[in-house]
Amino acid sequence: MNKVYGSAKEALDGLLFDGMLIAAGGFGLCGIPELCIDALVESGVKDITIASNNCGVDGFGLGKLLDTKQIKKMMSSYVGENAEFMRQYLSGELELEFNPQGTLAERMRAAGHGIPGFYTKTGVGTVIAEGKEHKEFNGETYILEEGIFADVSIVKAWKADESGNAIFRKTARNFNPPAAMCGKVCVMEVEEIVPTGSLDPDCIHLPGIYVHRLIQGEHEKRIEQRTVRPRSDHSNTPAGTGEEV
Repeated sequence: MNKVYGSAKEALDGLLFDGMLIAAGGFGLCGIPELCIDALVESGVKDITIASNNCGVDGFGLGKLLDTKQIKKMMSSYVGENAEFMRQYLSGELELEFNPQGTLAERMRAAGHGIPGFYTKTGVGTVIAEGKEHKEFNGETYILEEGIFADVSIVKAWKADESGNAIFRKTARNFNPPAAMCGKVCVMEVEEIVPTGSLDPDCIHLPGIYVHRLIQGEHEKRIEQRTVRPRSDHSNTPAGTGEEV
């Protein structure tokens, strides 16, 4: 089965429909599926729900889909870097389902492993727990969280073989693997595709069984916030460049 496609547009062909749920990988602007996001913008698909750690920044990442008002609802744990997100939410144009960060990751991972729900103490006694089932275990209260079963996952890896076995670099590994797992179909974009069998099995972070369609391309890799300090007089190297990987 050939998983390699020529472009993000080709890889998403036949998968998109209005009102769908998409799981998107990435952490801040690190490891985001830039090519698939651009293809979503071009497709014009609307009223979509996106489960993602955040919604990019103004004019970049998932923020592009906010600009075109294609997103109906966000399921996120952090949205603090996007002014347009704030504007749409406060004006009632955008729905928001806040999730504790670990809960969001586990909801994706659980779905990827066929688990429809799990109990957690995180959020007990807060607005997060409102309307959710409560249960006692060993004298402690837990709330039921449901797995996120997405129609499509869009993720970005550093390197993958032709079967979809993938390696992520550093921060990009935070949300991409669980996001990839929870989609009925996973579209993965990578910087490099190598022959099947050429990757060290011990270094693979995501098995190819989770990946259905694969594309290779160039990525901008924009840095969300570049934080630097003055170079020391006793050092020949810059410090704190914040380079995204």
